[in-house]
Amino acid sequence: MALFKKRTVGKPGEWYYCLEHKTVEEGPECPAKDRFGPYATRQEAEHAMETARERNLEWENDPKWHDAPKGGTEGN
Repeated sequence: MALFKKRTVGKPGEWYYCLEHKTVEEGPECPAKDRFGPYATRQEAEHAMETARERNLEWENDPKWHDAPKGGTEGN
């Protein structure tokens, strides 16, 4: 007997973007490893890849995330 029940049907109003199929889903239809979400609206889920790209750029340019020691150079 499984400890956790697999949820096959999502909640109405939960939107996901499936990375495997490149589609928007209402409720989790695909495995968690293949999706972004949940999003509050279908439109937010449709723009999931754009949102991820913007966040990645912000993080790449955030000085708090750079591992190089102060005064040193990266790549040494």
